[in-house]
Amino acid sequence: MPHLQFELNFTPEISEKHLFAEAVKQHFSSIMSTGTDHIGITFRCYAKNDLVFGRAGIDGKIAFLNADIRMGRTPEQKRRLSMEIMTELNDRWQIPREHVYVIYTEHDGPDFQLSDRVLPSWQTGEDPLSD
Repeated sequence: MPHLQFELNFTPEISEKHLFAEAVKQHFSSIMSTGTDHIGITFRCYAKNDLVFGRAGIDGKIAFLNADIRMGRTPEQKRRLSMEIMTELNDRWQIPREHVYVIYTEHDGPDFQLSDRVLPSWQTGEDPLSD
């Protein structure tokens, strides 16, 4: 269950959050070769000056993404996902790519627990919730 935690220094409309989350789920599924039903996305929205990122200065929009994912993805997959998310943030909310910071933390599948199962270790093309 990837958990993608977005921290923003502004608060988008609820409908925009939902559209963004759906786009991110599709990017993740396609690039990381997995299903979508186990993808968790959270938004933490702060006041403008509550996030600081040196290269963003003091006036711009900022986005951090803490991405907890299952081990096994290639550096190329992680880079491609980062770039797609940066593009999505820029297209939707005009956040310059230079104002986005993506941090990956990798876990083995059993570190992700759902009510009805423990996720397996990741394998290309799998959908951990399909039975």
